[in-house]
Amino acid sequence: MKILHVVQGYYPAIGGTEWLIQRLSEELVRQFRDDVTVFTTDCLNGEGFFKPGAPRLKAGWEERQGVKIRRFPVRRRVSGFLRKVQFLPYHLSLPGNQYLRLLASGPLIPELKKAIQEHPAEIITSASFPLRHMFTAQQAALQTRRPCILVGCLHPADRWGFQRPMIYKAIRKANCYVANTEFEANYVISRGADADKVVVIGAGVDLDLFKEISPKEAKDRLGIRDQPLIGFIGQVAAAKGIHVLLKAMQEVWRLFPEAHLLIAGASTLFVETLEKMIGRLPESQQKQIIRRYDFSPQEKPWLFAAIDLLAYPSGYESFGISFVEAWACKKPVIGGRRGAVASLTTGGRDSLLIKHQVHQDLAEAIILLLSNPDWAKQLGAAGFQKAADRYNWPEIARRFRLIYQRVCASPLAP
Repeated sequence: MKILHVVQGYYPAIGGTEWLIQRLSEELVRQFRDDVTVFTTDCLNGEGFFKPGAPRLKAGWEERQGVKIRRFPVRRRVSGFLRKVQFLPYHLSLPGNQYLRLLASGPLIPELKKAIQEHPAEIITSASFPLRHMFTAQQAALQTRRPCILVGCLHPADRWGFQRPMIYKAIRKANCYVANTEFEANYVISRGADADKVVVIGAGVDLDLFKEISPKEAKDRLGIRDQPLIGFIGQVAAAKGIHVLLKAMQEVWRLFPEAHLLIAGASTLFVETLEKMIGRLPESQQKQIIRRYDFSPQEKPWLFAAIDLLAYPSGYESFGISFVEAWACKKPVIGGRRGAVASLTTGGRDSLLIKHQVHQDLAEAIILLLSNPDWAKQLGAAGFQKAADRYNWPEIARRFRLIYQRVCASPLAP
């Protein structure tokens, strides 16, 4: 099968959607010998769509793990300018403000539509909203009479990003919509999507990468011994709730003064703010915060093995791959009782769920797990079983391909 994936970033760009499309593409090549091409940008993260000085990757063609990749240069100055002026029309609910937000979000890629039209794919899949390439991919597919699948990766709590009628109009026109969780599926159906064209799949984890790593050795790598280690492992961005975690740690340190905190993940502009926040803490606490920004993929299993629990109070998640990766190491997880996270996890069985971004609740959950290691182990074991059953990459790729086959076999609307 000839498949074209259109996504905002691809390795070494890091992010949940980027990882999903990368591993899906590689697994379709490995397992089914499909001909998979990825069209993406020359950006390392979303800031590159509007920030002229952001680092770029080399534009053009390359191949990784049998997947053909074409990186397109992004025009940044228009989006950068519009980000400065679009908030007033948005807050005033002026007509057309969703189109200003679309251009401000980017990525602006003038060559993309023609390239999609000319590519000989049997099926086109694009991820993720609210970005502009989603609409470009669907338009090109419609104009060349080919099926298009949308993988929205929505987190509706972000009203600026996702309260746009044009998104739900596009979903209604899609041949199929793939949701990451039941929460997302129900949400798009409530906005008019055809329930028969909405499926739930989610993302996966490479369980073998996390096997047989010694937590003791992993902690030694970080320079700590038997002290408790609370971990945040994910994109280091403002919406992820790291500031809430820092507040919660003030209460944790009163009962567990020897505890350490690990903050690890892809860096964003928020890192500068985070470093200032950490710099205002007492020196003794600063020394107990370990930072690992932009770590390599090879380091990830070791970081998860080192932590005693994952504390991830994010406000905006379309899935929550960090939870599944923590489960792969049999670690207990703490998340917000909100949106996709509450749909992915089962509070009290494989996780603890707290009120969204309430640092007192987060502190209490951390203290409960540190005080009850047997219970923490039970939660981690239940999470591991869920990851093994539902969220391994061969199974994720198999389910995607069944959808691809079904859509390709269905007649297109006139």
